[in-house]
Amino acid sequence: MDVRRRSEEAVYSSKVFAADEKPLKPHKQQQEEDNTLLIDASDALPLPLYFTNGLFFTMFFSVMYFLLSRWREKIRNSTPLHVVTLSELGAIVSLIASVIYLLGFFGIGFVQTFVARGNNDSWDEEDENDEQFILEEDSRRGPCAAATTLGCAVPTPPAKHIAPIVPQQPAVSIAEKPAPLVTPAASEEDEEIIKSVVQGKIPSYSLESKLGDCKRAASIRKEVLQRITGKSLEGLPLDGFNYESILGQCCEMTIGYVQIPVGIAGPLLLNGREYSVPMATTEGCLVASTNRGCKAIYASGGATSILLRDGMTRAPCVRFGTAKRAAELKFFVEDPINFETLANVFNQSSRFARLQRIQCAIAGKNLHMRFVCSTGDAMGMNMVSKGVQNVLDYLQNEYTDMDVIGISANFCSDKKPAAVNWIEGRGKSVVCEAIITEEVVKKILKTEVAALVELNMLKNLTGSALAGALGGFNAHASNIVSAVYIATGQDPAQNIESSHCITMMEAVNDGKDLHISVTMPSIEVGTVGGGTQLASQSACLNLLGVKGANREAPGSNARLLATIVAGSVLAGELSLMSAISAGHLVNSHMKYNRSTKDVTKASS
Repeated sequence: MDVRRRSEEAVYSSKVFAADEKPLKPHKQQQEEDNTLLIDASDALPLPLYFTNGLFFTMFFSVMYFLLSRWREKIRNSTPLHVVTLSELGAIVSLIASVIYLLGFFGIGFVQTFVARGNNDSWDEEDENDEQFILEEDSRRGPCAAATTLGCAVPTPPAKHIAPIVPQQPAVSIAEKPAPLVTPAASEEDEEIIKSVVQGKIPSYSLESKLGDCKRAASIRKEVLQRITGKSLEGLPLDGFNYESILGQCCEMTIGYVQIPVGIAGPLLLNGREYSVPMATTEGCLVASTNRGCKAIYASGGATSILLRDGMTRAPCVRFGTAKRAAELKFFVEDPINFETLANVFNQSSRFARLQRIQCAIAGKNLHMRFVCSTGDAMGMNMVSKGVQNVLDYLQNEYTDMDVIGISANFCSDKKPAAVNWIEGRGKSVVCEAIITEEVVKKILKTEVAALVELNMLKNLTGSALAGALGGFNAHASNIVSAVYIATGQDPAQNIESSHCITMMEAVNDGKDLHISVTMPSIEVGTVGGGTQLASQSACLNLLGVKGANREAPGSNARLLATIVAGSVLAGELSLMSAISAGHLVNSHMKYNRSTKDVTKASS
């Protein structure tokens, strides 16, 4: 048992000693010299304290186990519990003795301390000595040692009979929030605005409208965030970006921008034209691998890409009182005569929106209508939504009992893996193919045609089927789609359905050459709107020759971009599959995707 005792280390009296005067001796030593004997309470026990404790604890639990066992037997045998045998009586006596000891066990420390102290006067005397000693020690360490919170002045020793100072306890490590960073504002006015935002007097989202300067608003918001969170945003760049270009269109509550390196793969020879494909990525080897695929395609005479369909979708949900009424609207919408009327209503929403078809699905008394329309050079989500709203307003007049649940009800389906996109398509549906000669397969791709065909069958087709893949019958189409999307200002979230792809490989020309194709039913791209109008993304679109809207043939720029995406995916699939077939994948990543540079030195 851990019995509290006074420390045997030196505790000096309150007297301030002269230079040639010796300090008083510790209390216990002084008491021993005065023939004052300190007695431990455990000295009264015939056995060592730890042994006695173990004995009584063992006896307590043993007796409890014995009595509980006996009582269980009595209950089973229907024997009255008050009938006690001699063995049970002895056990009860032992249990009482153990309980008495255990109850007194925790009082030993108090008894021992009481005997050691002697009387109340010794408490007062020692506490006064302890207090003075603490003050003297702090004064010797420095002026601020004893006054970390109240200042640097050393307090005057208190008089007698004042509550003693609690001895200093070991410091407990507590995770504290770091002090807020304070970066000097550009002006006193900005400093006042920063303080107002921190205090909640000015909403952070209203800075652009109040200041009329988007960059200044971003700078103030960034500093506010640093002060509130105490976290540095030093590495997040602020200068060199046109914040006015994204106001109300691309991003809100801006505090800077993120830098993503852009690489070039190519030239990609597609439909007789060469394209240098910009790819924004932070994955090593991705651009290099796609570039090797472009080289193999170029050396084999190029690739061919065909646009199969072009139609963006939006699917609202409406509800009726009965399933019969929902079915009546379904038949009305799908009737070719009525469809012409609905198309006219839809097309009034935009110069470029043209309704192509409406696909309906019923779930009870709920009707989901999937509108499909062309959208020119825009990706077209907002354009389709406006047209759908026009049609819903028109139908509301004819079907007054129709309840519009939502203009988008996931039958579209946007930014989610869905079989309807894989089967019916969404955006641009494209197929791209190329024949890679045997010589190119061996010299550039470092593998064999038969090995590629077998790997594609077992990996992209069989393996994906075993995994239950939805539109994922490919090696890494999403890698290329994401990189091109970010570089050209597309919506990166639409990579989900845009990366639906099935890669096919077949030996042709008596097994000497390789026929490879990628079929992508839902590539969602645009060359106007959204992030396409930002300076960097606009430059990448210009590099591909698809910047902005095509006035002569509306929609042709977006369709061309979709074919370039498919061609780039074809190059990426060809190169990665070759690397896996030849066993080069791990080696190339270890060589080119593992930096040995000291990042701290490089950043500085």
